[in-house]
Amino acid sequence: MAKAHVTVRFAPSPTGLLHVGNARVALINWLLARKLGGRFLLRYDDTDTQRSRPEYVEAIGRDLAWLGLGWDVQAFQSARLERYAAAAEALKAAGRLYPCYETADELDFKRKRQLARRQPPVYDRAALRLTDGEKRALEAEGRTPHWRFRLDRDEVRWDDLVRGPCHTHGGTLSDPVLIRADGTFLYTLPSVVDDIDFAITHVVRGEDHVTNTAPQIQLFRALGAEPPAFAHLPLLTDAAGQGLSKRLGSLSLGDLRDQGIEPVALASLLARLGSSDAIEIRFSLDDLVRDFDLGHFSRATPKFDPQELAHLNARYLSGLPWEDARPKLAALGLTEANKEFWEAVRGNLGRLEDARGWWAVVAGPCAPVIEDAAFAAEAAALLPPEPWDNATWGAWTEAVKQATGRKGRALFHPLRLALTGRENGPELKTLLPLVGRVRAGKRLMGEPA
Repeated sequence: MAKAHVTVRFAPSPTGLLHVGNARVALINWLLARKLGGRFLLRYDDTDTQRSRPEYVEAIGRDLAWLGLGWDVQAFQSARLERYAAAAEALKAAGRLYPCYETADELDFKRKRQLARRQPPVYDRAALRLTDGEKRALEAEGRTPHWRFRLDRDEVRWDDLVRGPCHTHGGTLSDPVLIRADGTFLYTLPSVVDDIDFAITHVVRGEDHVTNTAPQIQLFRALGAEPPAFAHLPLLTDAAGQGLSKRLGSLSLGDLRDQGIEPVALASLLARLGSSDAIEIRFSLDDLVRDFDLGHFSRATPKFDPQELAHLNARYLSGLPWEDARPKLAALGLTEANKEFWEAVRGNLGRLEDARGWWAVVAGPCAPVIEDAAFAAEAAALLPPEPWDNATWGAWTEAVKQATGRKGRALFHPLRLALTGRENGPELKTLLPLVGRVRAGKRLMGEPA
């Protein structure tokens, strides 16, 4: 795949929130552009004025920025209506765009009749046989035409970058409607015109668009342009195999962000789902760019498992160096947290927010859990003088063992509960020096500290 002049696009409709399936397509386009030194276009397909909302435009931009996917160019289809109208006029002049007057009910009746006769429900081109007088009569009835693109009855072939060689015969397809009776444009014409005008070289999208590809290839050529390369990715499903819905907010990026998912952890998962590459944590998008290869994606349906994402999120935090963690902790208000604290707790974080709880364990207040007050008091009396280090825990617990005869869980579990108020957590040899002798003594005596 050549590196020169590569331009890709992500073209969401601002009619809902982005879910992980949308984000996967955006990320793969972005990685392809960065890998090949090209451009990434963010295009809002907002010609549906009834459903498009400015708050969704804002949310999409915010979600992409959070994921780290900066765009080189931004465009709105609503600002390019005159360009689409000009393209439509050119198609009309060339005899490729023709008016049709059937109502929705009449078209539905035709389809049902064809299906009843075991015929494919392909539009019969009855409108092409109308005389000028018949058209005028229909318009006098108050009918306004919708406009269809007349397909060539030829075979269309393309080499899909994911699916391999593909072909569709134009005779098996209905002439697609490009303009509704109310004069608004459907998806196909604006999309192709934009791809031409913005010099899109690769269209990477979901496989639900495969059936659109042959008509679009013909439309590119009817407008005097060669089509771009196409790559159709299998659609992402949830862990149960169900499809994702932007309108329903299924696994939306906003929800994942609110749940404490780190963007690089999500990107690490989405960049490899559906490919032959092993899914493993990466600590920057640059790492993902370096390893990216569109040719590694297959036609198998990938499933998004939130548990797998949670595991990657924990792996990311566990491996995050202090220099990168410090500003994140400061954003949580933990400005006094230090490197020793981070090294102690990072392996026990499922999300960054969990650090707040461990900071309370270290710096207080923390409510102890006392299983045996006499044992805890005896352990408190054996606390060694400071300074403490990572060897203190071992020396102290050995002294408690010798004094009480306890060992194993009977020794360590009640001490952990008293010192942290928790059943599990980081190694106490790293936590104990951070807690300090004063707090440790108070907690062993049952006092919150």
